This record gives sequence, C-alpha cells and structure tokens, in this order.
Amino acid sequence: MSTDDKNRAVAAAILPLVGGAGNITSVAHCMTRLRLGLRDRSLVRDEELKALPAVMGVVEDDTYQIVLGPGTVARVTLEFEALVAEAPAAPAATPSADDLAAQGAAIRAARKARNQTPFKLFLRRIANVFVPLIPALIGCGIIAGLNGLLINLGWLPAVTPALAAIASGFMALIAVFVGFNTAKEFGGTPILGGAVAAIVVFPGVAKVDAFGQTLSPGQGGVLGALGAAVLAVYVEKWCRRWVPESLDVLVTPTLTVLVSGLVTIFGLMFVAGEVSNAIGEFADWLLVHAGAGAGFVLGGLFLPLVMLGLHQALIPIHTTLIEQQGHTVLLPVLAMAGAGQVGAAMAVYLRLPRNGSIRRTIKSALPAGFLGVGEPLIYGVSLPLGRPFVTACVGGAFGGGFVGLFSMLGTKVGSTAIGPSGWALFPLLDGDKGLGRTIAVYAGGLLTGYLAGFVATYFWGFGARLLEEFDVDTDTGPETVVAASAGTTPPPGPAPEPGPEPKPAKL
Repeated sequence: MSTDDKNRAVAAAILPLVGGAGNITSVAHCMTRLRLGLRDRSLVRDEELKALPAVMGVVEDDTYQIVLGPGTVARVTLEFEALVAEAPAAPAATPSADDLAAQGAAIRAARKARNQTPFKLFLRRIANVFVPLIPALIGCGIIAGLNGLLINLGWLPAVTPALAAIASGFMALIAVFVGFNTAKEFGGTPILGGAVAAIVVFPGVAKVDAFGQTLSPGQGGVLGALGAAVLAVYVEKWCRRWVPESLDVLVTPTLTVLVSGLVTIFGLMFVAGEVSNAIGEFADWLLVHAGAGAGFVLGGLFLPLVMLGLHQALIPIHTTLIEQQGHTVLLPVLAMAGAGQVGAAMAVYLRLPRNGSIRRTIKSALPAGFLGVGEPLIYGVSLPLGRPFVTACVGGAFGGGFVGLFSMLGTKVGSTAIGPSGWALFPLLDGDKGLGRTIAVYAGGLLTGYLAGFVATYFWGFGARLLEEFDVDTDTGPETVVAASAGTTPPPGPAPEPGPEPKPAKL
C-alpha cells in the first residue's frame, strides 16, 4: 500500500467514528493533532477511535482533537478533508423531541467541559497566532544550526552565506507574519494587520524619535507586532460601524493603517521593546542565579500547565527570546517534562506485567515520546492512572534542575525554534560554550529525567489498590481491537481454566 493510500485509509477509518461527514463543521490540524469541529459530540465513538492503530489518543478542548503524530497528521488531514468534501449531502430529517433534548444535553456538556474562561480563551487566541509559524521556525532553526556547524568546521565557505540568508530571512520578517495571523485570529482583515506590523521592521523607523530616543528597526519585535495588529483590528471594526458604506473601501483601510501606525511608532514600539528586553534579561538572570531551583520548578510544573492550557502563555516568550538572542533558554528546561513522562511510562510497563492493553499502548507510544510527542503517553497512560502522572512530573523536575544547574555553572542550553522536544530538539540546540558541551548537557538532562521519572514511578507511583485494579489480564488483544474498529464481536476463545482464589491486597 502506498503512503497516500495508507493516509486515505486512516482518514476513512476515522470519519465514520466521528459521526460521518455530516457531523463535521471544521477541519484543521496542528503539529500532532487532527482538530475537528463537531455538530453532535454524542455521535463520536471514542473507544473504537482510540483502538485504531494510527490513533495515539484523543483530547477534548474547543475542538475534538485526534493525536496522529508529527508529519502523519498533515497528510491524513488532506485526505480527511477530501473525504468530507466528497461525501453526499445527507437528507434532512425531522428531529424528534428526544433528538433535540439529546443534542441540547450534549451541547451543555461540551460547553461545561471546555471551561471557557476569558483568560484561557485569550491564551488560546495567542497560541493560534504563533502555532502556524512553528514549521518555519523549525525549518529555519535547523538550517541555522547546520550553517553554524559548517562555519565552525570551515566547510563549504561559498555556501554558508546563502544558508545564513535562508535561515535569517523568516526571522527578519516574523513581525509581519505575526501581524497577519493576529488580525485573522481577532476578526480583522489579515493584510491590514500585516501592513501595520511591517512598520516594526521597516528600516525607515530609524529616522523617528520617540520618548527621547531614536527607534531601531525591529524594536518591540513580535510583541510590538502583536499589539499593533490587535489595535488595527479594533480601529477597523470601529470604522466598519461608523464609516458610510459608500466610503468604506477607501476610508476604513486608510484610517486603520494611519491610526494604528502612529500609535505603533510613537508608543507601542517603545513599550514593547522595554518589555521584550525585560523578558530576555529576566530569563538570563533566572537561569544564572537560580538555575537549578528554577529548572526544577519549571520542569516539574510544565505537564500540569499543559493540562490546564496555560503553557500557551509561553509561546510569545519563546518567540521573543529567539528573536532577541537567537535561541530560547527556557524550552530545553521545559522539554525535560517529556523525559519524566517517558521514564514514568517505562516504569508502568514493568509494574503492570499482566495488563496487555496498557503495555501495548506504551510500546506503541514510546517512540513518539522519545521524540517529544507526549500526548499518547499522557492521555493513554499516566493521566488515567493518576499517581504516575505526578511521578512523571517529578522526573521532569529533576531533568529541568539538571539543565538549570549547568546554566548556573556557565553553560547555557538554548533552542533555535519551538515545537520539538525530546530527541527531536538535538538539531535545534544552541549555546554559548560550543555545540558539543551544549548537546552533552541536554542529553544529561534527558537521562536524568528518564531515570528520575522511572524511579519515582516504580517505587512510589502505585499503591496496592491501584495495582489490584490495573495489574490484571485484559481481553483487549489484537482480535478485539480489530473487531472493535469494525464494529463486530470478537470470536470467543477457550474458557480460562479456574485458578486459585485471589488473595486480598495489603494496603
């Protein structure tokens, strides 16, 4: 079977399990997840969906998210969109009172589950601005790392200037992309957001004085572009309400760019520049003066932040550090949370020798976990078990403390892009003491996280009751999984022979 056929088969297997094409209102994807908008959540068959070999897990947020893994998700999404578009329109049916009541109950339950607080909605919007930029950050970051290696080795001197231009071009104009995405996310005209944000990086601002100092191109960076584009959206919406329709096409874009541009030049660039500088200085101070303690806290709390959706607040901070310093020193510390998760999963594998279902999940999810894709292990293993999620955080804390300790000792470890973690972060590493030492410190942090997560989970991750409940033979073998995916009953096997009466667990 070709790759295209395989991806189409995965999409075809998913579609009926989420209620068919008629139940889909939107289709999108991020780095690892297929994100679906659903008309009726109750039509989704979660257990059958999770049993599909290609599905690593599911997450419910503002959209229904199916974890497929990096690379795969983009290809499956294209096939899924094609299948939805090809599906014939379903004949309209007259809903019964019971149908309407069920739909209403599903909507209320979904709204309650989303916990749509204004703060979380705002963070989600900010994340939506930066997440589409991650592929370019990764690609340019790897090229920058390759170029630095060639320069250090003295190889291909005629090629390195071209690689430097390729790696730096996106970062030089990242403010424009941030402005474009911000206006799109906040309900404005994207190109107007990009036009206002372009002022931040325009070389001509060097001729402008504001707050007693001459502005410099790029001052304020992505934070200035974000603020400028949000302001442009509000100016545009005000114009749409008050400008006569006959003049809208001329007046609205002119006022939007003029008003937002003046405020950006004579206010936002200076303020955002001060904030950006403060972020960079604080990150450096934190790791130099409190590296071990700060790394311990950051590495230990990152998984709970992900569960609460609060990790999205770190995305613009990472981007600001990359824009300022060429790398973010926070991401390698936070990546240790994934190492703790991997170590915890390996301990669970050994502690539950009779639970075939969980052990199969761990075996299939561990490769992705080593590459920094933690959702399958989080949602399929540690979080449902409870205590192993806490011990995974302990592993992340020790790994983060290890990296932070070396920052205190003078070896900073940074990442030239955001998105990857685990082993996938090695090509993006950057530091101030040479690539070899940087890689060694990061690898030492990963090993510390693996070991601490394993030890904490193996010895303290299970109580007697948890072992009694989960260390049992399961009937979710391959035949059952296949049958569940097909909606059939597995063939009966031979009846087990009676064994001795189980002894009561000691608490």
